[in-house]
Amino acid sequence: MAQNIFVLIPGRTSRQGCGISQGKFTPEYQEETSRVQMAPEDMQRLKLAPGARVRLRNAAGEAEAVVIPAKDGDLPPGVLFVPYGELSSRLMDSDTHGSGMPTSKGFEVELEVLS
Repeated sequence: MAQNIFVLIPGRTSRQGCGISQGKFTPEYQEETSRVQMAPEDMQRLKLAPGARVRLRNAAGEAEAVVIPAKDGDLPPGVLFVPYGELSSRLMDSDTHGSGMPTSKGFEVELEVLS
């Protein structure tokens, strides 16, 4: 099976930012932080429909997520976006390179299609 290597960009979504005042344990917040956005071209190449489950893995850890398409032009092929949260934290290395903050953007992950 061919490896599917992507660059992962974690960040905060506007929906996540609005929902934070309602609490991080609400179903809406949990749903928002458990999805990974992918360029429509990559979804087509991998034959993934919205809602397909994938596993993201790197040397720091692994996490499962539901795939949703990014809006056209929002992400180039080969780049994934995931909201900050448990999912992104599982994939961030704890090494802070002396800065006190781990690298949280632009690291490689392997994507495995689960369904």
